[in-house]
Amino acid sequence: MSAKKPKSWQEKLADSKDLPRVVEINEKMSKRWGTGTCVIPAPKEVDEIMRKVPRGRLITLNEIREMLAKRHRASIGCPMTTGIFAWVAAHAAVEATLEGKKNTTPYWRTLKSGGIINEKYPGGVQDQKKLLEKEGHKVVPKGKNYVVADYEKFLVR
Repeated sequence: MSAKKPKSWQEKLADSKDLPRVVEINEKMSKRWGTGTCVIPAPKEVDEIMRKVPRGRLITLNEIREMLAKRHRASIGCPMTTGIFAWVAAHAAVEATLEGKKNTTPYWRTLKSGGIINEKYPGGVQDQKKLLEKEGHKVVPKGKNYVVADYEKFLVR
């Protein structure tokens, strides 16, 4: 009996399950997110938005969530799944690059709110800092995080 091989990051990215799906914001969520509807995106949708960010430009997870909400006519984009799928997209991009694939998702251009570098992406803060600086951005420490200085000027809208 052979053990089942775990899914690759690229397979996880391609697995949309039953997503995207728009759901009513429930009572528990409404305390934080208000009322209305929430889109739970498909992993590929998050990757598609991240992939379109050109060299020298940036996007935050909040902008991705706003784009998804608008696309699906929902009040908000799900903060939890959007963040998780951005993380999956980042790992899938590194995996694809290691396989010799070109034009992979430039995940380092996707920041957390406030221009904070996502320490959970592959290579951690240091690798992303190098990639961002190579594209002309200035990365500075802020408390226990690293942020892209003046990131707002470089946002894709």
